[in-house]
Amino acid sequence: MKITLNEDKCIGGGQCVLVAPEIFDQREEDGIGIVLDAEPPADQHRAVRDAALVCPAAAIQIQDAG
Repeated sequence: MKITLNEDKCIGGGQCVLVAPEIFDQREEDGIGIVLDAEPPADQHRAVRDAALVCPAAAIQIQDAG
């Protein structure tokens, strides 16, 4: 799994951080989301998928490995 977050689409809602705090965070200056681990371990995949589903701006993209 590889994660990208479109900073231009992100509205800083913070839902991703609430659902997957080990994978996502927010910039201090503007609250825009950032990815802490673009290739998370398997035990985080469900949380990442849930974060993408609850993102109000649909700014999280997931690419599954091969």
